[in-house]
Amino acid sequence: MSDKKFITLTSTAVPVAIENIDTDQIIPARFLKATTREGFGNNLFRDWRFAADGSEIKDFVLNNPLYKGQILVAGKNFGCGSSREHAAWAIADYGFKVVISSFFADIFKNNALNNFILPIQVSDSYLAKLFMAIDKNPSAAFEINLELQTITILSTAETEHFDINTYKKTCLINGYDDIDYLLSLKENVIQYEKSKPY
Repeated sequence: MSDKKFITLTSTAVPVAIENIDTDQIIPARFLKATTREGFGNNLFRDWRFAADGSEIKDFVLNNPLYKGQILVAGKNFGCGSSREHAAWAIADYGFKVVISSFFADIFKNNALNNFILPIQVSDSYLAKLFMAIDKNPSAAFEINLELQTITILSTAETEHFDINTYKKTCLINGYDDIDYLLSLKENVIQYEKSKPY
């Protein structure tokens, strides 16, 4: 559990300034045959990263060594389309811990949270500032503070607050999945039962 805990993160970011990125673009359907979560990162944005012959498409951002980090900054309406959880698996397996957009499809957002990825929804204007900071300096760093629910552009100190479900926030901070969370309440349940007269 401990390696899944998320409290703060300072990282550079990878910008994918495309709107309406759907789950088939994140992980094409032909790669959904596996039943374990490992290896999906190799095919993240497969048809944008690689040509039909398997060669890299040089101008796609994931193939550009200037851009790296644990934060993916994407255009509006990220994760639309089918409800495949494999999209979250691919993003996590590639090494991203945070995805930032100005709007997320609800099912993708829940799948991300269930896979210990923090989806941060920001305003359109703040998203534009993020893209601008990365464009100006590919090594620009950003700080995510989950306890305070803030994201900060470190070069300018511009900060924006983001919302998150309280239960999912608790799970991320503690590295809990749903079962871990229930087990964390075990002692409370035992004490409650002991307090009953029957």
